[in-house]
Amino acid sequence: MIRAYKFLLRPTVRQAAALGEMLQDHCSLYNGALQERREAWRHRSKTSVKYGDQSAQLKEIRAVDPEQQGRWSFSSQQATLRRLDNAFAAFFRRVRNGEKPGYPRFKGVGHFDAVVFPKNGDGCRWDSTPHDPHTRVRIKGVGHVRVYQHRPVQGRVKTISIKREGKRWYVIMACDNIPAEVLPPTGTVVGIDMGTVHLFTTSDGVHEPNPKFLDDAAEELAAAQRHLATFPRRTRQRTKKHRAAARKVAKLHAKIRRRRLDHHHKIASALIRHYDVIAHERLNLAGMTKAPAPKPDPHQDGAFLPNGAAAKAGLNRGILDAGWGQFLGILANKAESAGRLVIPVEARNTSRTCPPSAGGCGHVARENRVTQAKFQCRACGFTANADHVGALNVLDRAGLVLCDAA
Repeated sequence: MIRAYKFLLRPTVRQAAALGEMLQDHCSLYNGALQERREAWRHRSKTSVKYGDQSAQLKEIRAVDPEQQGRWSFSSQQATLRRLDNAFAAFFRRVRNGEKPGYPRFKGVGHFDAVVFPKNGDGCRWDSTPHDPHTRVRIKGVGHVRVYQHRPVQGRVKTISIKREGKRWYVIMACDNIPAEVLPPTGTVVGIDMGTVHLFTTSDGVHEPNPKFLDDAAEELAAAQRHLATFPRRTRQRTKKHRAAARKVAKLHAKIRRRRLDHHHKIASALIRHYDVIAHERLNLAGMTKAPAPKPDPHQDGAFLPNGAAAKAGLNRGILDAGWGQFLGILANKAESAGRLVIPVEARNTSRTCPPSAGGCGHVARENRVTQAKFQCRACGFTANADHVGALNVLDRAGLVLCDAA
C-alpha cells in the first residue's frame, strides 16, 4: 500500500529563514517559467514551450544565479517546473471538455507553500542522522532540520515535500510497500447516513455528534476577519499590522482544520474497529454545495427574484464544516489498511423510502420525510427518525451490492 506521513518540523531561526528563501526562489522560478510560456504564445509565431524545453534551461539558470537558484536541489526545481506543466495540462483538458478553463496564474509568495523532492536522498534525505536520538531531515541549502516524529514510518520513502502552513513547517513523505495491519473479524455490518445536525447516524440507531468546530470559533474568527477587512485588499506591500492580522485569521482556520481532522481520524478508527463492512452514501459534494442560480425578474430589467441563496449558503456552510468528503476518504484509507470493506451506494431517496428491513413497506415518497428529524410513511404509517431510516436503507442497498458481486 501507499501512504503519506506528515510530521511537524522544528527548524532553528536560521533554518526557518532558509526555508522561506527556498520557497521564494521556487516561486520565482514558477512565475518566470509561466511568463516565458505566455510571451512565447503571444508572439506571432505562436510558439508552445514545453516542460522539456524549460528543464533544459535549468543548468544555465543555476550557473547565472548561484546565490539563489543555484543553492537548491536540481530535482526539486524540476518538480516545480513539472507542477506548472501539470497546471497547463489541466487547463487544456478543461478547454477540451467545455468547462471553465482557469488559465494558470502567477503565484504570490504567500500562495506558493510547498516544494517537492521527487526522490529520497536527492536534495532531501529522511532520517539523515540515524545516530541522533532526534529524527532529522536534511534539506540541501538548509541543513539537518529536527522533526517531531509522533509515529513510526513504515515502508520505503519515495518522495518528500516541505510545506509551510502559517508559521509552521511540515515534512510530508509518500511511502510505498507498507504492510496491511488486518484486524480480526467482528461479524458485524453497518450503514451510515451523513448529516449536519449529527455527523452521521448508524443503522444501529446511534447518532454521532457533530462538533461544529467552525461554529465554536465563529465569534473569534469574525472579530479577526473584521480587523483584517480594515486594511486595503490590494496593496504592493503589507504593513506589519496588516501581516499580523492576516496571520491571525490563517492561524484560526488552521486550528479549526486540525481539530476537524483529528476528530475524523478518531471516529473513523472507532468504526473500523467495530464493523467488518461499512456502507455509506455516494455523495456529490461539489453539486450539493453549489450556489443556486440567479432568477432574473421577467418584469424588470436588471432585477432578480429571491432564489433561496441565503438559506443555501447556511446549508453549504454546515456541510463543509462537517467535512464529509474528508471523513469518508479517511474511512476508506483506514479500511484498506485494516482489511475492512467500505461500500458507497446510491444516495437517492434513502431518507424517503420506508425501510423494509425494519418492517416497512418500501414506499417511496417525498412526503414521507415530514421534518428534518421525523419520518412517517404515508402508505403504512411506519414512524422513525429520518436519519436512522436513511442509514437502514443505505445498509439494505449495500446488501444488494454484495449480492450482485457474489
